[in-house]
Amino acid sequence: MAPSEPPASSAGGLLQLFRDGEPRTRAHLAQVTGLSRPTVAQRIDQLIELGLIAPVADAASTGGRPSAQLAFNPRARVVLAADLGALHARVAVTDLRGELLAEISTPREISSGPEAAISWILDSAEELLPGLGYDLSHVAGVGIGVPGPVEFSTGRPINPPIMPGWDRFDIPSAIRSRIDAPVLVDNDVNIMALGELATAWSGVTDLIFVKVASGIGAGIVSGGSLRRGANGAAGDIGHIALARAADTPCPCGNRGCLEAVASGRALARALSTPEAPLHRPSAVVALAKAGDVHAIQLIRQAGRDIGEVLTACVSIMNPSAIVIGGTMAQAAEHLVAGVREVVYARSIPLSTEQLTIAPSVAAGNAAIYGAAQLAIDAALAPERIAAALGG
Repeated sequence: MAPSEPPASSAGGLLQLFRDGEPRTRAHLAQVTGLSRPTVAQRIDQLIELGLIAPVADAASTGGRPSAQLAFNPRARVVLAADLGALHARVAVTDLRGELLAEISTPREISSGPEAAISWILDSAEELLPGLGYDLSHVAGVGIGVPGPVEFSTGRPINPPIMPGWDRFDIPSAIRSRIDAPVLVDNDVNIMALGELATAWSGVTDLIFVKVASGIGAGIVSGGSLRRGANGAAGDIGHIALARAADTPCPCGNRGCLEAVASGRALARALSTPEAPLHRPSAVVALAKAGDVHAIQLIRQAGRDIGEVLTACVSIMNPSAIVIGGTMAQAAEHLVAGVREVVYARSIPLSTEQLTIAPSVAAGNAAIYGAAQLAIDAALAPERIAAALGG
């Protein structure tokens, strides 16, 4: 839509008013948009034809004939949301409001390559949709999070350190081979930041979401918008140098990265013994929950290390919230305590006066909620609605 065009001057623009779920009458829409009643009626008929809005119960009468109300129909179509982690994969179906309808998850290594992962996503969708009364033709959009840098404009991972075989792989084209819908791909931490923001921090405009799992990364929201950076690499805090890790090798090929000593993978390695090797961050969390003192100490130190890097981030962008998510956030009592200890001690008082540091509220659903939101926004964008109407 052209910037000078009134927001509701097209059917797609009018639809945005309905997305809050509130019923509206034609008369009210004409009043708030400034459009003529015949124009509003035409736009409404187009949206009803697409199934995106539908009549609801009549408004309470104030005398005379009650006015028919219309409301957004979130079940007109569905979207797919996929969360591909280093060691797990999850696919969910949501309605157009982001409500979770069905899901499949499984342990799956991202290193198995893109073709197998894309096939799994599509096969999972075909397994889930019939039970909900839909098929692939009802999918309005697809959102996918992956554990590496992504060129958002193309949906291609760019030199992802822990994703062998994925570099510049055209994920959207692979999905669109079977689904005719917009496909949005982003770094998993960006996706989680969006999901967390929508779930628990809707009034916050400046937030850092930190995922601590096999690796470490951050999603940055500033001024109410997700900041991806010039090449989609914003928030890659896991590979910021940490003084105490100077001699520790990192999977990225460098030495001294935060991720090399504070990630779930690093903690599992530090806690492993020949008799009891640990392979996953979840095993570290299990030890901490069982009261293992060594595990608790290492998690607390990991929080301090992460806090050291975040102190610089606080000075640069002055967020009002730092949210800790990912597998290791299941040990939030110890991890978040370490982060708070350093950030509050080393940041200037003005930066931390209104700063909240807390574990994720969306928790394991953050990536799914965020991926769904990306897909929904793309599917319901005014230009997409115009295309559906042949405009």
